[in-house]
Amino acid sequence: MRDVKIEFKKPIYPVSDELNHYLEKYHRKTKASIEYDDLMRFSGCVTLEDKEGNDTHWLGVYYTDSEHQEIQDSLNRIYTYLHSDGDEESLPYLVVDSIDYCTFGNSKPFRIRVRNILNDNYTNFYIKQADASRIYGLELEDILSPHRINFLVYKNTLIEEHILGIPGDVFIKNYLDKCNDLEKNQIAKEFVKFNERCFIGLLGDMRSYNYVVIPIHDFDQVIYRIRPIDFDQQCYEGNLKIYRPQYFKENKIMVDLVMNRLKSNSIDQYRKEVKSLISKRISNSSKRFRDLMKIMKNDTISKEENIVLLKKGFTKFYRDKSYEECSTMGEILYKAIADSLEQIK
Repeated sequence: MRDVKIEFKKPIYPVSDELNHYLEKYHRKTKASIEYDDLMRFSGCVTLEDKEGNDTHWLGVYYTDSEHQEIQDSLNRIYTYLHSDGDEESLPYLVVDSIDYCTFGNSKPFRIRVRNILNDNYTNFYIKQADASRIYGLELEDILSPHRINFLVYKNTLIEEHILGIPGDVFIKNYLDKCNDLEKNQIAKEFVKFNERCFIGLLGDMRSYNYVVIPIHDFDQVIYRIRPIDFDQQCYEGNLKIYRPQYFKENKIMVDLVMNRLKSNSIDQYRKEVKSLISKRISNSSKRFRDLMKIMKNDTISKEENIVLLKKGFTKFYRDKSYEECSTMGEILYKAIADSLEQIK
């Protein structure tokens, strides 16, 4: 199995006025008294390790006494904006347990853990730099996939809810072998569907640590869902294979599971099910989808050489030279979705 690689770090693309208007229209904008850059002013940090003593690439950060209370109050308010439309009745019972900073990857997020002191329940959310391509990825996930996702934007700051689940690499290492045959068959089916959703929506770099596996108990069985947690590589790379999780070496065990447990006609059927669901979701959210595509078609979220390479890839894949007329990633995505869904008619 050949691995595909991402050679260069993706830049952060600014949020255009048109995209800001879209976010305002569909209630993705919020007010806040703290931004990503404010959190970067931490005064110290400690390395965070997992239960086995391995470096997690996260740092526990802390702030001076003069800033700590103000930052905590602001983060608690952001929590209410994200989960209760800014209802402040719960503010006296919220406390920020930890603020962690990730040194790995493009987005360099902060992970905020807020706890309710009345019952000790806690919730995580993330604060990142607002990046147009990432925002498009979040919106497309909410529109096209079976999963809802909650996020807000304030100026140059992106606030994302935490997506529950077992990180794919952890699941493969610690849990997959413990699954019975029926569960492995079901996981194989879900990986096929996940692989197809990523390709249709041009969400790249879905290596095992960029998605989660979600076990759901249903009467006398456990079923599994797979969903992405990192939307940094939305419509950026030019290599068509980067949008298929099956081509990453980190997913080889999942690919082997599919090949060993599913027949080709079953794989085709699951791919058709994904396309049918996406078609229905676009139909049910047609105005929102058209609004997003109109903006995305005119936005700059990739380099020109990546656009040229991806056009060539789709021209060869669909044997359709009309891809050569596309001039932006948004135009390529819109045509690729249309062509993919046309196959189920």
